[in-house]
Amino acid sequence: MPGPAVDPRVWAAPGPSGIRRYVPVLTWLPAYHRGFLRFDLIAGATIWGLLVPESIAYAGLAGLPPEAGLYTLLATLAAYAIFGTSRQLVAGATSAAAVLIASGVAAIQPAGAEEYAAAGAAMVIFCGLLFLVAGFLRLGFVAQFLSVPVMAGFIFGLAIFVTVKQLPKLFGIEGSTGDTIRQFVHLLTHLDETSWLTLAIGVSALALLFGLERFAPKVPGGLIALLLGIVISGALDLSQHGVAIVGDVPSGLPSLGIPDISRGDVAALMVAAAGMLLVVFSESLGAAETFAAKHGYEIDPNQELIALGVANVGSGLVGGLAGGGSLSQSAVNDGAGARSEVSPLFASVLVVITVLFLTPLFKNLPEAVLAALIIFAVSHLWKIREFKGYFRISRVEFWLGIATMAGVITFDVLPGLLIGVVSMLILFIYHASTPHVVTLGRIPDVPGAYGNLRRHPEYEAVPGLLVLRLDAPLFYANSSGVGGAIKRLVGAADPLPHAVIVDAGVNDSLDITSETMLARLVAELRSAGIDFALAEARHPVTGMARRSRLLELLGKDGVFDTVEEAVTTLEKPGAGSAAPIPA
Repeated sequence: MPGPAVDPRVWAAPGPSGIRRYVPVLTWLPAYHRGFLRFDLIAGATIWGLLVPESIAYAGLAGLPPEAGLYTLLATLAAYAIFGTSRQLVAGATSAAAVLIASGVAAIQPAGAEEYAAAGAAMVIFCGLLFLVAGFLRLGFVAQFLSVPVMAGFIFGLAIFVTVKQLPKLFGIEGSTGDTIRQFVHLLTHLDETSWLTLAIGVSALALLFGLERFAPKVPGGLIALLLGIVISGALDLSQHGVAIVGDVPSGLPSLGIPDISRGDVAALMVAAAGMLLVVFSESLGAAETFAAKHGYEIDPNQELIALGVANVGSGLVGGLAGGGSLSQSAVNDGAGARSEVSPLFASVLVVITVLFLTPLFKNLPEAVLAALIIFAVSHLWKIREFKGYFRISRVEFWLGIATMAGVITFDVLPGLLIGVVSMLILFIYHASTPHVVTLGRIPDVPGAYGNLRRHPEYEAVPGLLVLRLDAPLFYANSSGVGGAIKRLVGAADPLPHAVIVDAGVNDSLDITSETMLARLVAELRSAGIDFALAEARHPVTGMARRSRLLELLGKDGVFDTVEEAVTTLEKPGAGSAAPIPA
């Protein structure tokens, strides 16, 4: 039998200290194995061929000029390689982040292209600063606010939103504004304006991309489509035949600068940046943990926040897009043999060469090819198979994901995200406020063991006792429901028990609201001639009971270390003590 792929000792290994904790490259680069260099260089060249056309396309998706996509790579690839904790993750522009920029900036209604670009850069910087604050405050758990089905619904809706938004470019029709449905209706009502040459180019690009993925997956289809589009467009002078092209793309490195925006726009852009942080971090952390599990190392979520913070602040300062880790781009990097972050570092060198010398080549690139590149990229985000699984596993979470997707399509990107987050919080509150209270019975032939009577009718109920267990911690939000559930179980028992024992081992603390409920419950049961006791009570719980004088109300036989001890003591009627004990 083969040995484990992962050495479990890495889970307990201490992390780096000092500056190396915040700059991981200082840890892995000195120990870099020279034999990895060949693999990393090949992988770096491969992802460069993927990232350049995708980044240019995502810039258009964000409403920014093509060079903004290349500037993004200049900042994000190197920044993540230096500060990130994944060996395979590629940080660059993503379709989700691009759409969120377009949505967030459009909300403030900038007057022109310069104001739009400034607002976009400011939003990216705000997102980066929020990442940094969250990282230094160690808020890596924020990704948990988006459940898998909600995130899948958001991404699914985003993929539909992006596809519909790109269709006018594919057909050579003037695009529209508004929600996805309105844009699709606009497309259908203007099909008579289709530029058939533009459509032929776009459909051919799509066929090439999907064909290469199906029959030659190792070939960089995006780069091939981009180069063919440029060559054919230039050779046939397609711009003179009504085919829209990218136009001039500036050469040279970008200049650093803080964008000039109105103070009145700060709040709106900051809110949009916070939503973008949730989406980018969830996607990035999910991708990073996928490859960490595959290759047997650990990811530090808090350091990931810092890495993405540096990457996004840097990208915003050069006028780029928001950057994050992409599962698809990282999968290409891993599949090409990447061993370390040297791969994206080499890719960033190739991007510098591209920005300095190769941008004039993009002038004749048809917009329809860019639209095809975007549609192809987001086609992998149509979560049909996943949602079939969600429907089978949990109908509630399935519908939450569908509601999030519908929100993105019907309203807009950020409202759709908000619908998903609020829905999950409501579901969480509902589950937390309605914990199960389970009736226990003795497990035959297993001394001192008790189990769920409802699931195992063969277990033995204890005569005269109602033994219960809380399946979730008791706290202020669910205390009333728990008290009501216990009273209903007592009232439904036949015959009525002479004592109730509650296994409270799931609680490691007790708040005032819960203590008040327990005190009231004890008083009500005692008035009905029924005793009450807590079992498996931990020290913080008994400490709270003592400080609040609940312990006095319970009496000397009101708190036990184990359920068996409580049952043995209270099994006979009158064995409990309802009288208070001295303080």
